[in-house]
Amino acid sequence: MIERQYWRDLWRYRELLVFLAWRDILVRYKQTAIGVSWAVIRPLLTMLVLTVVFGWVAKMPSGSDPYPVLVFSAMLPWQFFAGAFSDSGSSLIANSGMISKIYFPRMIIPVSSVITSLVDFLISFFLLLCLMGFYGCAIHRSFLCLPIFVMLAIGTALGAGLWVSSLMVKYRDFRYIIPFVVQFGLYVSPVGFSSKVIPEEWRIIYSLNPMVCVIDGFRWSILGGEAPFIPSLIFTTVMIIIIIASGIRYFRSTEKTFADMI
Repeated sequence: MIERQYWRDLWRYRELLVFLAWRDILVRYKQTAIGVSWAVIRPLLTMLVLTVVFGWVAKMPSGSDPYPVLVFSAMLPWQFFAGAFSDSGSSLIANSGMISKIYFPRMIIPVSSVITSLVDFLISFFLLLCLMGFYGCAIHRSFLCLPIFVMLAIGTALGAGLWVSSLMVKYRDFRYIIPFVVQFGLYVSPVGFSSKVIPEEWRIIYSLNPMVCVIDGFRWSILGGEAPFIPSLIFTTVMIIIIIASGIRYFRSTEKTFADMI
């Protein structure tokens, strides 16, 4: 009964969710010279660096696809995950004043951080379409599957964000761990290169990173070619569902202590 009431409260406080997401968007680009353009410049600069390092220096294969498009099509889901994971992870600490003063379902706070990162993602996605037009990349039927991999990226970011946000309330060490995880994850995920370069015997272990299948699927939706390996996609989907379910369970089990510990 109490649990049902909690989910009703989440819906009842939906206006607060929208307010927090909109506030975060405004604060993120407040008093910046170029404002929301940073949502385009950051992934664009990262793409240029990775293109030079992996495409020109390491000479990683890209098949018939332009290397900048290959990188940028993977950069978008990764940048979304990294931003949503980092922001939602520190969201409870950043909103400690609200938590200690009024009641509302605390889960609204990390969820609003994910929505904020999704807005950045949509802005950057427009640049990807422009980049595809510049290089003459055709849109394939696989493009229709794109929402599936966007939802998987959202699920991964939300589940991981719920875990880390609730852990950070108790263990402030996570504020140092998160940037390391994000930086390390960028280089071990197939962002600057295709996952086809990974030896076959290591592919299963490599796929334990749920963002590998998400990035591969997103890239396939954009560029076409060989479809994602279905068993790997099923395995990743199950893994993400477990991350979300366990994240919600742990968040709910610790939520009552947030006001006292924060």
